[in-house]
Amino acid sequence: MAATDISALIDFYVREKDLTRERVLQALEASFLTAYSKMIDGADRIHNIRAIIDPQKNSVKIKARMEIVEDEDFSDPFNEVKLSVAQAMASRSGKNVEVGQYISMNITPKDFGRIAVQTARQTMQQRIRKAEQEMLADAFKDRVGELVTGTVRRYDKGDVIVEVDKFEGLVPMRQRIPGEDYAPGDQMRFYVVEVRDGARGHELILSRSHPNLVRRLFESEVMEIYDHTVEIVNIVREAGYRTKMVVRSEDPNIDPIGACVGMRGARVKNVVNELNREKIDILGYSDDKAAMVQESLAPIDPVKIDVDDSARVVTVYVADDKAAAKAKGRRGQNVRLTARLISAPNDKWDVRVEPYDTMTRTKNLASEGASELVAALDITPELASAMISAGFTTVRGIASYGQPEDLVDALGISEEQAFAIVDKAKNA
Repeated sequence: MAATDISALIDFYVREKDLTRERVLQALEASFLTAYSKMIDGADRIHNIRAIIDPQKNSVKIKARMEIVEDEDFSDPFNEVKLSVAQAMASRSGKNVEVGQYISMNITPKDFGRIAVQTARQTMQQRIRKAEQEMLADAFKDRVGELVTGTVRRYDKGDVIVEVDKFEGLVPMRQRIPGEDYAPGDQMRFYVVEVRDGARGHELILSRSHPNLVRRLFESEVMEIYDHTVEIVNIVREAGYRTKMVVRSEDPNIDPIGACVGMRGARVKNVVNELNREKIDILGYSDDKAAMVQESLAPIDPVKIDVDDSARVVTVYVADDKAAAKAKGRRGQNVRLTARLISAPNDKWDVRVEPYDTMTRTKNLASEGASELVAALDITPELASAMISAGFTTVRGIASYGQPEDLVDALGISEEQAFAIVDKAKNA
């Protein structure tokens, strides 16, 4: 095999892999050292060894840095050279050498270039892959969180492989939009999640399902978001189905929702098209949770909204079961997203939707129960209502299980009054 194969090998990887000559040379040097270790027994015992490639001469030499020792102290042929040998070598160039100095020794085997090129071809791909991964890490370590455009290339073990700026990125299953097609040649925009150390080395992880993909798409479409005139307060998303985004502006002359929607809906339409018709709700910010919930569930018009701060629950009462189903959305999706929208990392809220007639029926039952207690126990309507709220709902139940001390604790009445109530219940 001709020596020019060394130069050809370098040119091939520079051209085909778009690597710098420096990186290819580094990978090739490592491959030649691997080839040397396979040819020479004990090569792994050499402490300071390197491959020196001369692309101009199409040659490669293996050199070791060895310590000069007294002839009688010579014991390690892999890392030491006798003083007499070193002096003979140095005399040719007119130099003086001493014990304790180091000299570079040419330890290249005969016909090494021809044999090494064959071996290097087999190991070079792994080295080049490592060099590519190092370049990938350098190129994307500061681009996490950015929006990039990539071309779908293929599937590999369930991952979609995407080419981005001549590098390969992975789109795992959980980072894909359910039902979205990824055909080779398709160009899409992706969110850069991370550069991680995976089973195959450095891996560029891309996403189509991350909520911040929507954020970056709006930044690219809406100048007011890009220049921070309009702020995206929060984004919640069920990829492929619906996104809810809350916006606000400190400038009273700017309508943040209108800025995001654009003239005739052009801006939001571009984002929707990028996300394969995913529904996007754009809401104005309010620190009033009831107002935020009402806007999020629009166009449903609630009859009543109760906010329970202690239980972290917002209950929305709507006209009927049909309105409740519409407000909840597909498999409760609308309500789930609304709950996430008003929550914070350490402050989780729940949103519930109930038909108003259910609330009315509950109140009617409570009213009927209170009337029964008033008549049977000779108490005021206010006390009867308090008893029902405390769980003392029927005369029979009070007679069977009611204890005067329980009534005292729950209602704050006197013991005498509590004993009288229990006695009347038992005699009713």
